[in-house]
Amino acid sequence: MKTFINSLLLAFIILIANSCSFKKEYKYRIVFLQCCHDDWRNVMNSEMRRELAFHPDIKFEIIESYSDTKKQLEQIKEIDKQKIDLLIISPNESKSFSTAIDEIYKSGIPVIYVDRKTNSEQYSAFIGADNYEIGKTAGKFIASQFKGRGNVIELELEMTSSPAIERNRGFNEAINLYPELNKVATLEVKNIELDINKKLAGILKNHPETNIIFAHTDFLALSAYRTAQKLGKAKDLFFVGIDAIPVINGMQLVKNGTLNATLLYPTGGAEVIQTAVKILNKQAYNKETKLLTNVITSDNVNIMLSQIQKIKEQQVEIERETLKINDLNKTYSTQGNLLYFITALLTVMVVLGVFLYFLLDEKQQSNRILEEQNLAILEQKNEIEKVSLLAKKATEDKMRFYSYISHEFKTPLSLILTPTEDLLQRKSTDLKEMQSTLKLINKNAYRLLRLVDQFLEMRKLDAGKMELEIGQNDLVAFIKDIVQDFNLKAKQKQIDLQFISPFKEIQFGFDPEKLDKVLFNLISNAFKYTPDGGLIHVSILRNIDKIEINIADNGVGMTPEEKANAFDLFYRGNKNISLGTGLGLALSQEFVALHKGEITINSEKGKGTTFRIVLPIMGIKSLLLENPVIVSSKNITEFEEDSALMIENNTQLTFENTIILIEDNHDLNQFLTRKLGKNYTVVATDNAEDGWQEILTCIPDLIICDVMLPGMDGFALTERVKSDFRTSHIPVILLTAKSQIESQIEGTKAGADDYILKPFNQQLLEEKLKGLVENRERMRRRFSTEVIHPNQVQKGERRFLIEFEALIEKNIQDSSLSVEKLSQELGMSRVQLFRKISALTNRNVADYIADYKLRKAKILLNDHEKNISEIAYELGFSTPSYFTTFFKQKTDKTPSDWRNS
Repeated sequence: MKTFINSLLLAFIILIANSCSFKKEYKYRIVFLQCCHDDWRNVMNSEMRRELAFHPDIKFEIIESYSDTKKQLEQIKEIDKQKIDLLIISPNESKSFSTAIDEIYKSGIPVIYVDRKTNSEQYSAFIGADNYEIGKTAGKFIASQFKGRGNVIELELEMTSSPAIERNRGFNEAINLYPELNKVATLEVKNIELDINKKLAGILKNHPETNIIFAHTDFLALSAYRTAQKLGKAKDLFFVGIDAIPVINGMQLVKNGTLNATLLYPTGGAEVIQTAVKILNKQAYNKETKLLTNVITSDNVNIMLSQIQKIKEQQVEIERETLKINDLNKTYSTQGNLLYFITALLTVMVVLGVFLYFLLDEKQQSNRILEEQNLAILEQKNEIEKVSLLAKKATEDKMRFYSYISHEFKTPLSLILTPTEDLLQRKSTDLKEMQSTLKLINKNAYRLLRLVDQFLEMRKLDAGKMELEIGQNDLVAFIKDIVQDFNLKAKQKQIDLQFISPFKEIQFGFDPEKLDKVLFNLISNAFKYTPDGGLIHVSILRNIDKIEINIADNGVGMTPEEKANAFDLFYRGNKNISLGTGLGLALSQEFVALHKGEITINSEKGKGTTFRIVLPIMGIKSLLLENPVIVSSKNITEFEEDSALMIENNTQLTFENTIILIEDNHDLNQFLTRKLGKNYTVVATDNAEDGWQEILTCIPDLIICDVMLPGMDGFALTERVKSDFRTSHIPVILLTAKSQIESQIEGTKAGADDYILKPFNQQLLEEKLKGLVENRERMRRRFSTEVIHPNQVQKGERRFLIEFEALIEKNIQDSSLSVEKLSQELGMSRVQLFRKISALTNRNVADYIADYKLRKAKILLNDHEKNISEIAYELGFSTPSYFTTFFKQKTDKTPSDWRNS
């Protein structure tokens, strides 16, 4: 019996020890054999660890060989003896490792090559940049920068690695297409001190014609720059590297002007982990994943660095939230262990009770005492069961609350991570789309912030420290403003959103900030659970002692259980539809209660929901007496900013030159209108059709047009402007995010005078506008001082002037020839004709006709068979004397004197 008791106690102690311990268990073990240690590899390692944050069941180990081939071979043999689930390797050399790695692969362990390969085909997947394509891209870029002419020195990595071999091959193939782009020397770098500082210096001295240095890494390019700087040749050389590491080298070197360009050499860290997870989970994956490259220059380096900085900031936030989740998991584990302990204790008590039962049966002389003990044990058992049930309920409540928190955090986090990863994986990004994506990220970051604020506010409410800031405001205007904030969303979902009020104004004392949160939350919930095409009506009623606000929708509605628990902090609805909104509705109820009011729900499943807020007038008046009148400074600031913006937008100055701006992005349209409106008269539209009408009406000096527009695009509008003789003289600048050379060629073919890529430099745009205006003005001043001939103007305008002069010639004998008659013949308005001729020649139409008649008169005077009178009538002059007066005013000679001279 004693042995039995001892065994039972030992088992109980072991159970307690196991239940109190917390040990993290891993499902998979992945080992990464890293070939060397440098800044680029550190970025790769960081990307892997960042991606592993989403896979806490993976144990990940990095083993570095520091460029030691022998050491890495030993590491491979050691790994072969261990139990691992997957091997990731970046081999130091391409030839030495094939046999050892093949043995691991044949043993059934998946093998992923990253960045570098061996000569073997025995592997599961390869992730890395296409080094051949990177070398080729570098060659094409250099050729484009120097128009296929130049003298290049190539600095190679050791040619035992696959990246060096492929980069060299791609670079040679690219520059071989340009006979005048010569490679004067190739230097394989094995020792920086010897090869760069000494050999490269000698090459530069022997080849003074060198103007380009292409290095296989940014570090080699930096070393070459320093050597050239010592020789005083750094400013005369164009340096191109590979890697584009954001902080220390690469992009930073481009930004500070040390390097002229660097090619992005993506590490593929995140893609490696994603592929590894797919392999371990037996999902489909790509065996060959080639990562894309991009050329980083001073034109785009700041954008790349700012995007990387934004991603880093978001990553810090993600890591912080991950730590919170880990803390919650530890708390869950601790409480689970507590439950195990209680269960174990209860089990022991039950066992002891059975033991006592048999003991009573054996010892009848102690029956009474044992029976009392048994009753006492039973009472303890019941008490323990009660405690267990209470603990179980508390645990379930907490677990439900933690699940709610996780859900609320995961939703905005997903909307931050997904577009962020999408931006990282794109080779090029449309400016509008990028702005939209960043707004989405920003919106959900603020959503997280609002959630944190809600927690803090709930804590204040629980502590009784929340106070109202009552101010006397117009409640009707206040609610109307909130409802109008949802107009765009209602239009998108085709929801009938209305604010119904029989009163124009209700002066009422309330806390604007808190009531704003209540109404915003309730209307947001209505949109969330109202299908497209539904209705949401917000109404306000008033009687003697109270004000009633109703938010009604015809959405999915609630069940009786959901309605009863809607304001419960811990309650969540069924799996498909979460009609309980946790903190949101709980806070709304508390904020209404602070106003001494109440909020109720009237809802029926499938028919909709109505939230009813009742605020007592007398209760608010007493609160006004108890609290000082405080008007939210935030609301005042916003109103002042809006007012300032309205004033700025409504103040339109008139300038000599007019610009038609066609841009469908509202924010960009307003921004350019404000910026350019300081120096030009700007007429702005958001589509090409309206823009064309404004062009015909104004005949502007310049046109700025976006390419991607609803309906007719910028290319089509440009072609229409240049093909219509009324507008063909107007310069057109296309503003677009389409950076492909094909798009620029299409814009040039359409007749665009300039093609500016987004994101653009505002100063560059303004200088281009200024240059185009000044060029036109110089042409007009030149033509205003000399006789115009159609061949003197640009090719695109010759046809118009030839047709115009042909029309003058046709009607030249008509003494009543006028501007109105000519404009009718041309199908133009009088104003359009005047502006066209003035823009081309800096003359009015009448002066141009007079110049034409003067040229014709000189030709006719050379023909001595016609007398002066015949020539006068042929030119449309009513009398010969009027012709003589006109000719003398223009030439200081009479027609006869001019003929005789």
